[in-house]
Amino acid sequence: MILDLFCQKPYRTRYSNNMTNIPQLEGKVAIVTGGSSGIGLAIAKRLLACGANVTISGRDAVRLEHAAQQLPNDNGRLCPVRADVRDPMQVKTLFDRTVKQFGAVDILINNAGIGAFAKVADLTLDQWHAIIETNLNAVFYCCREAIPYLRQRNGGWLINISSLAGKNSFPGGGAYCASKAALNAFSEVLMQEVRHEDIRVNYIMPGSVATSFNDGKSQEGADWKIAADDVAQVVLDVLSLNQRSLVSRVEVRPSKPKKNSGT
Repeated sequence: MILDLFCQKPYRTRYSNNMTNIPQLEGKVAIVTGGSSGIGLAIAKRLLACGANVTISGRDAVRLEHAAQQLPNDNGRLCPVRADVRDPMQVKTLFDRTVKQFGAVDILINNAGIGAFAKVADLTLDQWHAIIETNLNAVFYCCREAIPYLRQRNGGWLINISSLAGKNSFPGGGAYCASKAALNAFSEVLMQEVRHEDIRVNYIMPGSVATSFNDGKSQEGADWKIAADDVAQVVLDVLSLNQRSLVSRVEVRPSKPKKNSGT
């Protein structure tokens, strides 16, 4: 079942004793925006495997339904919600319904993102606004909505999925690079503002990832790229870290990229 807009225990996370240091997230509530495919879907799958209650959001109801069929939903721990996070009112309703169903919010993964690549002179106003509104404004709306709930839990996580394009600019990436650079700066500021409240802010900057990001094209022959699950593993690593330490920024690159790939 997909709601038109979304999907307890104290803040301290229990950690496993094995060498993989997988976080035990039973009773935690996570929201993953852009969770119907790619990196977001991989993150949701990992969070569910660790015992969390997980909400995935997206704008396309059909894709959300397809994603929900790929994810386990034992005991109603998965909640797919159709919502456009570029709209602050839909973001508010998303959080309201999440809390109504699960009672809290502990983890926010801001993963929703789009790209359009053209020279600045050829970039349309609609493309510019869509990229900035999705990759930057929506993160602000979601973080602003999440912080009061995390304060109620005496802490939590705000994890923003950025990109190496935020520090490595390239021709044709004017809007996309600007949105990710701004997201990085926003994350750095927010981290400093809330760290003393045990709210842990992190941004992850992947390079080339083998997903159909923004174009729907096949990824055949893209074995050299990062897998979406690799980024999901980084999210788990961030959630696993001892409270005395904070990883505020992570760069993830293909170990053997194609030459001149820029990643």
